[in-house]
Amino acid sequence: MDFQISEDSAPSEFISEEQRRQLVGRPPATGAWLAGDPIGNRKFSEPFSITLESGKQIQSAKLAYESWGELNADKDNAVLVLHALTGDSHTIGNSGEGHPTAGWWNGVIGPDLYIDTNRFFVITPNVLGGCQGSTGPSSLDPKGREWGANFPQLTIRDQAQAFSILMQQLGIEKYVVIGGSMAGMHALELAIEYPERITRLGILAAPPYSTADQIALNTVQLEAIRSDENFAGGWYYDAKPGFGPHRGLALARRMALLNYRSPQELNERFGRTWQSQVSPITEQGKYAVESYLDFHGNKFVRRFDANSYINLVSAMNSHDVGRGRESVVSALHQIKCPTLVLGIENDRLFPISGQQLIADSIGGPLIGGQLQVIQSEFGHDGFLIETQAVGSRLQQLLL
Repeated sequence: MDFQISEDSAPSEFISEEQRRQLVGRPPATGAWLAGDPIGNRKFSEPFSITLESGKQIQSAKLAYESWGELNADKDNAVLVLHALTGDSHTIGNSGEGHPTAGWWNGVIGPDLYIDTNRFFVITPNVLGGCQGSTGPSSLDPKGREWGANFPQLTIRDQAQAFSILMQQLGIEKYVVIGGSMAGMHALELAIEYPERITRLGILAAPPYSTADQIALNTVQLEAIRSDENFAGGWYYDAKPGFGPHRGLALARRMALLNYRSPQELNERFGRTWQSQVSPITEQGKYAVESYLDFHGNKFVRRFDANSYINLVSAMNSHDVGRGRESVVSALHQIKCPTLVLGIENDRLFPISGQQLIADSIGGPLIGGQLQVIQSEFGHDGFLIETQAVGSRLQQLLL
C-alpha cells in the first residue's frame, strides 16, 4: 500500500492554511472516475469475460490504460508498468482534464529517461477492481446499477490474469513487466503464471506473500471503512456530497500512511511542532503531524472509492506465490527471466527480508547479481521518490 500520485509521494511537509482551504467543501460520495467524466488520456480495452479464482465470472469487464512511445513492428519493445494500491493509469504527465493529479512516476519514464519511450512502448493499466476507469465496484453492473458490495472479491492472480488478457488484446506476446508494492505482487504472478511471455521482470519493495502482520494492518483499515455509518454496507453511491463514507476511508488512509513513511522522516520533519502555532494543549489546536495526516486523508477521499479500497486491500491479503503450489521457494524458482529485485533498507510495510527471499529463490539471473538495496529516509515510498537510485537500476534491467 502506498502513495501513487506525485503530490502524495513527495517528501512529507507542513500543511499550509492555503492547502487546507483547498479541501473546503463536501466531497462526492465516491472519488471514483465515473462513466461520463472527462476521459483524459485513458484508452480502454475491449470488453472481456474473466473467470475468477472464486469460480465467479465478470462479464464485459474493461481495463482503462495509458501508453507512451510506439510499439514496434515486431511488437517486442513493450514494458508493462503496473501501479500500486491507490494508483491509476496516469503514470506520467501533467494534471489536467480527466487527471486531477500529475503522474506518479514522472522523471522515470519518458524520452531519454530511465525507461526511455524513444525505445520502449510503455503501458500502464488501471487494475481490475480499481476506480479510475477499469471495471470495479463503482462501475455499472449488467442491470445498470453500481456493483457496490456485490462486486466479486478479487485476488492478485485474478488481476494478473486481467493484465495478461489486455496484453493479448494488444497483440503483444512478450514483454517486460515492472511493479512496486502491490504491483510487484502482480508482476510476480505474471512471471510465474505466464513465463513464456515475460522477458524481464522488475520487483520493487514487494513481498512474496502477505504476512500475518501485514494482513492485521490491512484489516483494521477495512474495519475503519465498514464502521462508518455512511458506508451503508457498500451502498452509498446515491448519497449527497458529504454523506459518503468519507470519515472511514480517510481514517484508513491515515493508518496506512504511517506504514508508508519512516519514523525518522516524520520525527525530523514535524517533531512536536504545532499546526499554525496554535497550542494543542491549551487552545485545542493540533500537532503539525496530525494536520498532515488529516490533510492527506481528506484529500484521498476525493480521488478514491471506499468499495475499491476494500476490494484491492483484500486482494493484497490473498497474495501468496506459494498458495496452491509446492512452496513459495519452488514457485519463485520457476522464474527464469532476468530479474531486478529491489528493496528499501528501512521499509516497515514490506521489510527487506521479503525481497531477500525473492532474490534468493529466483531461478534466473539477478540484475546486479544480488538483491539491490537502496537507502531512503522515506521508507516504503522510497521506490516512488528516489528517482535516480531506482531509475538507474531499472535502466540496467532494460539494457
